Parts: sequence; C-alpha cells; structure tokens
Amino acid sequence: MERIGLIAGNRKFPFIFSAAAKKKNYYIVAVAIKGDTSPRLKDFVDKIHWLSLSDFSRVPEIFKQEGITKIVMAGQISPSRLFSKEIYRDEQLKELLVNLKDKKADTIFGKIADRLEESGLELLNSTIFLEDFMPAQGTLTSCEPDALVREDIDFGLSLAKEIAKLDIGQTIAVKDKAVVAVEALEGTDNLILRAGKITRGRGFTVVKVSKPKQDLRFDVPVVGLNTVKSLKKAGAKCLAIESGKTLFIDQKQSLELAEKKGISIVAL
Repeated sequence: MERIGLIAGNRKFPFIFSAAAKKKNYYIVAVAIKGDTSPRLKDFVDKIHWLSLSDFSRVPEIFKQEGITKIVMAGQISPSRLFSKEIYRDEQLKELLVNLKDKKADTIFGKIADRLEESGLELLNSTIFLEDFMPAQGTLTSCEPDALVREDIDFGLSLAKEIAKLDIGQTIAVKDKAVVAVEALEGTDNLILRAGKITRGRGFTVVKVSKPKQDLRFDVPVVGLNTVKSLKKAGAKCLAIESGKTLFIDQKQSLELAEKKGISIVAL
C-alpha cells in the first residue's frame, strides 16, 4: 500500500481528498492543524498528528519518520491566524514570514510550499484523485440564469479575473453591471453575506474564478453546500464558477438547495 501525506486545513476538502485516496488504496498520514482541522478527520485517515501553527518546523520530520515523501495540502487555514502571535513562535515560520516581499496569500503559501519541497517532500496537485468533483461547462441547476443575470456574469467574469490576477481575491459580487463587493481575506461566504447586506437581499450574481497562475499545490477554488447556504441567506440569484478548475463539494445537496430557492449555478 503506497503511503501519502496530508496537511489538512479546515472544512471538508481534507475529507474529500482522504476518501478519494482511500479508493486508490493509499495509506494516509495526516498532519492536522489545531484550531482549524476537524477532529472528524481521524475517521478518514490511517494516522493523524496534531500540530499547532507554531510547530511548522516539525512537519518535514514527521513525514520523514513515517516514510512519506509525497504530500498534499488540502483545506484552508483561517486567514485571521496569519496575524496571530502563534506563527512567530516557530523560528522557521517566523523567518519565512519576515523575509516575504508581501503578505499576499499566494506569496505566503507559495513560500511555505517551497520550504516543504526544499526539505525533500514532493507537493502534489491538491486536486489529485478529485476529477469527479470539478464540473464541466454548462448550467448545473435546472433553473437557467435569465438574460440580465447572463449580462452580469459576463460583466463580472473579466473583473474577477483581474482581481484574481492581482491576488486580492477570486470572487466578485455583481448586480445590474455594478460591482457590489470584492473578495479579500474574509473568504467567499463572508463576501456573499456582505453583498447581501449591500443589496438588501434583492438579488445579485457571484462570479468565482481561478487565478491566471493558480498554484494547485496549495490553492484551488472551492464551493459547496456552505456556499449555497450563504447565497440563500443573502438573497443571491446566481453563482458562476469556472468549469474544470473549481472543486464543487457536496454537489448533489448543493444543487438541490439551489433549485429549491431558485438560485442558478453555472460552470463557465
């Protein structure tokens, strides 16, 4: 049985990856992050090590002791933790962050990925084994977006690409060809809720894209049931994602809820 390592962040991405790897007969050793990774992950992997962010320098050592050279990073670390004191308690992480040219998400996690690879670990594409979770082009719900929403999708797509290119965020909210909200560190769900407050729940379109140079070692656009619940709560009309480049978790339940609430979901 081939062994693979997992650095697990929050939400369901680590579960999805682990289940898919198990189907391929992999033995999974996970490094879980206290305060972010769900305790339920232990039911999906063969072995789990719990670390704090301040234990970053121990990661390569743990995988080497487990006889693992290939690893995957799946799941997010809460953005607010990048500003906490705990990350400065690990000398390697502190040195890494102090010497960064900026604190963009790509810069931070790209440097972390590079440091892990410098230690002898090979970071695999985080979407490995997950092709079935990345929708092909087309309208995924039975309810098609109307002509005005289509115009908002077209309007928002090019702008979202520019925002993503600048590594500010990957999601934009649009209504009547006006930019309602732009994603930053708060994440997609919070962007949606913010857009709902601004539009007073009167309908808007959310466009989520990949970056021009998406580093799939640690970063892939993800949507799922929580996304659709946020769309419902905020009064959104449509979610547009990029086909073949977006991980869609809990797809069946998400589409059922979207259709029940008249929300269109489109893969571009």
